[in-house]
Amino acid sequence: MTKIIKRFYLGLILLFLYVPIVVLIVQSFNAGKSRAKWEGFSFTWYGELFKDSSIMHALWITVSIAVLAALISAVLGTLAAIGIHAMRKRPQAIMLTLNNIPMTMPDIVTGISLMLLFIFTRVERGYMTMLLAHVTFDVPYVILSIMPKLQQMNKNTYEAALDLGATPTYALLHVILPQVMPGVITGAMLAFTLSLDDFTISYFTTSPLVQNLSTLIYSQARRGIKPTMNALSALMFVVLLVLLLVVNRRTDNEKA
Repeated sequence: MTKIIKRFYLGLILLFLYVPIVVLIVQSFNAGKSRAKWEGFSFTWYGELFKDSSIMHALWITVSIAVLAALISAVLGTLAAIGIHAMRKRPQAIMLTLNNIPMTMPDIVTGISLMLLFIFTRVERGYMTMLLAHVTFDVPYVILSIMPKLQQMNKNTYEAALDLGATPTYALLHVILPQVMPGVITGAMLAFTLSLDDFTISYFTTSPLVQNLSTLIYSQARRGIKPTMNALSALMFVVLLVLLLVVNRRTDNEKA
């Protein structure tokens, strides 16, 4: 009886999570504009999607910032994680606590703080400020993804490489980095997905002339969501799903 209740509860959660996404994907093939009435199967809105210059521009900004933020965060987070791991217990605990604070802080606090920082330093808000903001909230997640891999690694491996004549840079690139690479990939993927759908921080750290998809959808929501947004959301869901499956398959192969 307990197993049945657990499975029912799990199924209910999955239902609430994925039914709206399934409805959205189905509606993206609806020939009509109304979401309350099915008017036939059509790829019309997918064609209209690629003709909409504002959506394509916002998509380019969203993807480019997500990719750059993931790459920069992966590099900075890896170096920071290695540095924190090399600390003694007390300083390490302090740094990990400081690293966890931005992840528990509400996005609106981070967004307003960064906005005030850019205003105070007289930095014009736009593409670069949005990128810096995304890197700022991505790095802690990358560090958190890499730290377990560093803790699993033999502490004497690095020193052994140095004793055998390796330079610190060579030991970092060829000894430490390969062992923590699964954590780096996981952190970069997490940073990419977090950056891809961020709204609050992006809203406060950019200008009306530079919009990603989340801020564009918010600005259009007052007039009603266009059916092309259903098509865009369906494509993004499929791409991210395939990407996650590839990463999981790669991780399973490495474990094997």
